[in-house]
Formats: sequence, structure tokens, C-alpha cells
Amino acid sequence: MTRTHLVWDWNGTLLDDFSLVVTATNEAFTAVGGRSVGADEHRSRFRRPVAEFYAEILERAVDNEEFGKLDRIFHDAYRLGLTDMKLAADAQAALTSWPGSQSLLSMWFHDELVPAIQTYGLSGVFTRIDGLRTEVGGHLKAAHLAEHLAQLGIPGDRVVLIGDSLDDGAAAESVGAVAVLYTGGFTDAVRLRASGRPVADSLVEAVAVARTLQ
Repeated sequence: MTRTHLVWDWNGTLLDDFSLVVTATNEAFTAVGGRSVGADEHRSRFRRPVAEFYAEILERAVDNEEFGKLDRIFHDAYRLGLTDMKLAADAQAALTSWPGSQSLLSMWFHDELVPAIQTYGLSGVFTRIDGLRTEVGGHLKAAHLAEHLAQLGIPGDRVVLIGDSLDDGAAAESVGAVAVLYTGGFTDAVRLRASGRPVADSLVEAVAVARTLQ
């Protein structure tokens, strides 16, 4: 196997928090007079940069100032429900089925991510954990992944990324890595499969696919 390192996404992949994300998103929309979205619509329309998704649903432009407000409302609502969220049903089995090194790259805030990993009993699993070190999220993942791998000292052609979004796939390809996209997260399975990238319906299956990629 030439690809010896696995980078995991957190939200919507290892952490089964999609229902909470939809609830928190709707808190943000209704706070500015927008409509709510259901789970299916969220999966079919969500994308990064998140400001573009917000603008599509609100049917108007969302400038940086308003996005900052919406992002704060979203994260405040998200934090309220976070203690009830569990890992994906097969997360532990998937983590133990990869034979190489593993790291975690999240678009959640770093200072909250690190203690969460301990809470979920994952201390010692990852060679590196990186979350956002900014006050406002919602950006593309590519630069974040490039910095993550640079800190690890691992070239992209040795890496597989498992995530649940088209942005995960684009980020992986931007550094010469490959991605396996998981249908149990934030993105509609039809959209994932239409991208032409490897797709898996469970995390254990995702790792099995990852082990075959060159």
C-alpha cells in the first residue's frame, strides 16, 4: 500500500451530528427572517464556502458581516446540543481497521475539538489533531489540509482522506491525496457519487476502500 496515512474528517463523519447541524442552521436562518430547511434539502444544497449556501437559501447576498453573525448564531445553537451527539455507529471499528497512521482534521474550532476527542475516548488514536484557529468558520478545506500535512511532514501522495462532503474531495485532490466520501454525513449520496470519487455507505466500508487506493 503506497498510501499509508489516513486523515479523518470530524463533523458528519466520525461524529454523527447531522441532525444538530440542521437544527442549528435553521436557528441562524430564522434569526434573520429566513425559512427553515429540512434534512434532505440541507444534504442536497449544503456546500462550502458556507456563505454561498446561506445566500442560496436566503435568496439574497450575504456579506462578511452578516455571515459572521449567522456563524455565531449557528455555533451557539450547535454547542447547546453537542453533549447529546454520539460517534457514528461504526466509528471505533473503522478507526481500528486502518493499518497505518491516522490524523484528524476538522473545520470545528480547535480549542473545543481537542477536549471533545478526549471525551469520546479517542485520545492517542491520532498522530495530529487540527481544528480551526479562527473566530469564524465556513471556508474551504484545501488550505487547512495543506497546512495539516505540512505539520505532519507527510506528502499528499501518501494520504487518503475520509470525509462527507464534496469539499473534502476537492481538498484531498488539491494536495495530491485521494478521498473516500461517506454518505452518512452532510451531503446527499447522489451528489457524492456524481462527483466520480470513491463513495462508501459506512465508515468501515470507507476504510476498506481506502486500503485499496494507490
